[in-house]
Formats: sequence, C-alpha cells, structure tokens
Amino acid sequence: MTKPFKYIFGPVESWRLGRSLGVDPLSSTHKICNMDCIYCQLGRTAALSHERKIYVPTQDVVAEISQIPLHFVDYITFAGRGEPTLATNLGEMIRGVKAIRHEKVAVLTNSSLMHLKEVREDLMCADFVLAKLDAGHQKLFEAVDQGQDLDFEEIIQGMMDFRASFKGKLALQIMLVEANIENAQQIAAVSRQIGANEIQLDTPLRPSAAKPLERQRIQWAKKFFDGMPVVSVFDAPLKVCAPMDERDTINRHGNFRKTHFTS
Repeated sequence: MTKPFKYIFGPVESWRLGRSLGVDPLSSTHKICNMDCIYCQLGRTAALSHERKIYVPTQDVVAEISQIPLHFVDYITFAGRGEPTLATNLGEMIRGVKAIRHEKVAVLTNSSLMHLKEVREDLMCADFVLAKLDAGHQKLFEAVDQGQDLDFEEIIQGMMDFRASFKGKLALQIMLVEANIENAQQIAAVSRQIGANEIQLDTPLRPSAAKPLERQRIQWAKKFFDGMPVVSVFDAPLKVCAPMDERDTINRHGNFRKTHFTS
C-alpha cells in the first residue's frame, strides 16, 4: 500500500489486540491530551487540553478506511496522538467505520472523560474499550498521569457506570513503572470495584521517559489481581508487522519495535 493516509496508521502487532490498524481522531501535528503521563511514548504534552470538539471530519476518516482491504487486520483501533474521547464525533466515527467494515473496533482511552454521559455513549459503539488505570488514589494519579483538574474518584465512578451498561469487552490498562509498582495492591482493589472483563498489566517496553520493570516485578504485582482475568505484557509473544508508513506510525503510536526483558 503506497497511498499516504492522513488519519489512519499502522498496522502494528499489539499484544492486546493482535494486528491493529490505528485511527487518529485528532490528527494533529502535536499531541492533544488532558494528561501528561510520565511514561507516554509520544513524549511530553506541550499544553494540556480539555476541549472536546470535532478535530477530524467523520466522512474523511470513513473514506480512508474504505480504501483498506477487508480482513486486513483484527481490530480497527481509535488511538493516535492524544486522547480519542476529546473528539466529540468519536461515536459517529465508530458507527461510520462499523457500517462499512467487518473487523471489530477498539478504543484506547485514558478514562479521564468517562464520567461524562456523552463520552460513555460514544464508547458504547465500540466492541472493545481499553481504559487506563495507573493509580489507586488521587495523589498517585496526579504523580503518574499528571492530569490537571481531574478527579480520580469521579473517573473511577465513570468507569463503573460504563461497565454497568457496556455490552462489549472492557479492559483496564495498567502501566506499571517505578512510581506506582508499590501501589499495585490498591490498584487491584480499585480494579475489583470496576469489574472489567480483563486486566492488562503493562510496562513501557517501547522507548519512553520511564524505565520498564523487569518480568519478576510484574509477576509480583500480578499476585494482587488473583481471581481476576489478568494478563501481562510478558505473557504475550513478541511479534512485529510492517506498517504502511513507519515514520507516521512512530509519530502517532510510539516506536512499535519493543524489546522484552527476560530477567
């Protein structure tokens, strides 16, 4: 595939989603996000943004997706350079893609806006929602995710409200780094409250400002999630697939060539 695309990128081999084609509903030359997570593989957030609006026309995204061969990937995934739920037409985009495609649709979200009814309604359109949970209390949430004017308890309640009505699959993405690994037990307690279909324990194996944790430390954290459907990045085989545009994919996704720690 040689035709350049403005809004879609990849595919990449995801340990959570298989072969995943990315859709960027923000498509800016810079990251648009309401958090500045210490491990973000896209670098620092230059200016935090809480503005929800239409960043990319729905019809343009659907037009690009229509050019991709059927059965090209396992998932079409809304992610990219920022927080997808800042796009007020996210639900419209998902419905537009599902109207012309057979693949399942996933959304990666930092969970920050799930307390808003309209955001939960948008996410209801997806087959798989992967929602961030990196802390067990407000102080650690501010230290790790560095969201400005965001209330941790409000976010957790929004996730619980979403879980109560969502018919698809909900996963909690938990990125473990030095700053939060000792809080694993409390993160597990919050995870039990939410009751997701899957718990995903990750560590930044792609280049970021935060160092990845070794396998044995992730295994130590895993014990606190006993009885829950938990998987870790170290449980997944290492796979790589060639994206359509490698530079664009790295700009929106981070370096997709990760290295597993074995110790």
